Amino acid sequence: MFSLANKVAIVTGASRGIGKVIAQVFSNADAHVVCVARSEDAIKSLADEINANGGSASHVACDISDGEAFTSLITGTAKEQGRLDILINNAGVTQDNLLMRMKEEQWDTVLNINLKGAFHGMKAAVRPMMKNRWGRIINITSIVGLTGNPGQANYAASKAGLIGLSQSVAKEVATRGITVNCIAPGWIGTDMTDELSEEVKEEFLSRIPANRIGSPEDIAHAALFLASDEASYITGQTIIIDGGRVIN
Repeated sequence: MFSLANKVAIVTGASRGIGKVIAQVFSNADAHVVCVARSEDAIKSLADEINANGGSASHVACDISDGEAFTSLITGTAKEQGRLDILINNAGVTQDNLLMRMKEEQWDTVLNINLKGAFHGMKAAVRPMMKNRWGRIINITSIVGLTGNPGQANYAASKAGLIGLSQSVAKEVATRGITVNCIAPGWIGTDMTDELSEEVKEEFLSRIPANRIGSPEDIAHAALFLASDEASYITGQTIIIDGGRVIN
């Protein structure tokens, strides 16, 4: 397995699902993990669990749509830990509606968290990474950012924008030992998908050649590779993890 020994990683949206499992997998690879989410109780519980299992973790409650707060979190972490090596922009929301019914507030909320939040995080993170001439930024996007989806114009725009942002920044920082990549999950098993009816699940599964729902671990292990030294020549890419759902 890939090692992240002596690395410091910030993981947003770490209170549940993909973010939580990424934090756990990175801890198992010997990184110090800073767990970030809006709910302090949930991330404190995760950090306590990681530390109790012999890992190293801390937690900070933050609304990443607040650019000043998120920037302060990142610069504060780099100062406190003496370095910042890895940023995982995983936090995201949906507020679905058909375009003709979508309120501007729904558009703004999704873009502010999913895209603008990542912008603030990346802008703050590249400075300490440049100082150490090593860094990994991994943005969790979605296949919806590649294909679109009815009722998710705001979400699709935010995730497509995240891909474009990542590609641009990847070119800006490549000579500094920093890579910037995206992971685009397909259907991943979560508390929300567990509540779907069997009929709906079967319909979704019929579109997936692998004939199974993905797991948060599928995403976390790919993130671990991209965060490792072994992935130093991969940048500006979007890794699709969807069981073959999107095949050109």
